[in-house]
Amino acid sequence: MIEKVHTKLDAGGRLTRREAVKLFESDDLFGLGRLADEVARKKNGKKAYFIVNRHINPTNICVNRCKFCAYSRSSGEEGAFNLSVEEMLARIEAAKEGAKSLSEVHIVGGLHPDRPFNFYVGLIAAIRKRHPKLNIKAFTAVEIDYFSRISGLSVQEVLIQLRDAGLQIMPGGGAEIFAEGVRNKVCPEKIPGKRWLEVMKTAHQVGIRTNATMLYGHWETYADRVDHLFKLRELQDQTGGFQAFIPLAYHPKNTEMGGAYSSGIDDLKTIAVSRLVLDNFDHIKAYWIMLGEKISQVALLFGADDIDGTIIEEKIALMAGGLTEGAMTREDLIVLIRKAGKRPVERDGLYKELWKE
Repeated sequence: MIEKVHTKLDAGGRLTRREAVKLFESDDLFGLGRLADEVARKKNGKKAYFIVNRHINPTNICVNRCKFCAYSRSSGEEGAFNLSVEEMLARIEAAKEGAKSLSEVHIVGGLHPDRPFNFYVGLIAAIRKRHPKLNIKAFTAVEIDYFSRISGLSVQEVLIQLRDAGLQIMPGGGAEIFAEGVRNKVCPEKIPGKRWLEVMKTAHQVGIRTNATMLYGHWETYADRVDHLFKLRELQDQTGGFQAFIPLAYHPKNTEMGGAYSSGIDDLKTIAVSRLVLDNFDHIKAYWIMLGEKISQVALLFGADDIDGTIIEEKIALMAGGLTEGAMTREDLIVLIRKAGKRPVERDGLYKELWKE
């Protein structure tokens, strides 16, 4: 199977859904990894990207209660928090003092029941005014849809206002799994997969670059994962607006769903198959905050070419039983990449190369 796929890809062909499922089912893990690594090298050589960034979660107060989520709270509930604009700006200032090459702030939070859309426009504008050179990545497609509903504006109007205030990039969260039957079980209150794709398409059309994700390792099948990947590939064919794909391993602790962590084998297979299916994506990310440092390092040999960044304070994965402390230094990332036999390249949020070894 691996050799047939290799021959097909060498001839410029694209994987079919059936072939992608077969790759997930294959026991030839190392053959799959070698093939994915070869494809990744054709795109980016031996480069492995990282970024000096700072995550900010503005609030965990959320109107939704997704079954896989350990993060959301109601207002007044124990553990609920809600940061002001000034508190978020202070966190960025602290990150800049601790990391002189900070190039991106990443903002994702709950769907707060009381904050108006203007709050979020003001937040982006305040960051842009205070930090004119910082890349601002903020708000999932789910948040954008929510802003549209609470403001009465169209998704396009919401995105244009945020773009004009300084938003450049959107994270890929909220995609979860597009398969309707599974999605309705794990996050019935969240927007449908079709709506997520529509929001991302609109973002691309107004000049906002985005990432894409997939939550795996819960109740989905291999066929569901492949369906998800193919829908992303189809949209990328239309817009070219996705920068990177990030498979997110399900974390079971403190969630309504429960269950178990994904295996390292499944993590590596998912990275590799994603690299082979998403031939029109430049980057596949091994998100170390979810995979752990060592599996992320090995993933750089299975088709991934990016491990994200310093992160500093990520709460969403941590509250679901994250396997890491939630922060790494620039030097940590360089050593991790170097020991995988790859070439460390520091980037900004738009994949401009800032430093390389």
